[in-house]
Amino acid sequence: MRETLARELAVSALEGAVWQRRPPSNLLCHSDRGSQYASADYQSALREAGATGSMSRKGDCWDNAPIESFFASFKRELVHRVRFATREAARAAVFEWIETWYNRKRRHSALGYLSPEEFERRHRQDQRVYTMTA
Repeated sequence: MRETLARELAVSALEGAVWQRRPPSNLLCHSDRGSQYASADYQSALREAGATGSMSRKGDCWDNAPIESFFASFKRELVHRVRFATREAARAAVFEWIETWYNRKRRHSALGYLSPEEFERRHRQDQRVYTMTA
């Protein structure tokens, strides 16, 4: 979280996520049409990660529905319920909401009522089993 939406923030977030999560090279990365995501720096970081960017046409939000759903939940469950005293307090609350609640415990109907962490764990296991038997 920074005061501006500079492309460096988007690049840094992508690089951090790739470093932490180690996704497969066929990663599909959804974003909106913001200039930070369309920037040459961000597009280069996607290529380096072996990822494909997914950006809807202007006025067409369907490709970006997963992240739109995330932000709707984020605003409804955290942002609109709390008034943060400082940017640092907001940063800590956002981190906790995403890392301890949304990714690890919150069940998602689109994922068969599993948390994202559990869904990913099962998917990676299935991938390994498939790879070993192929």
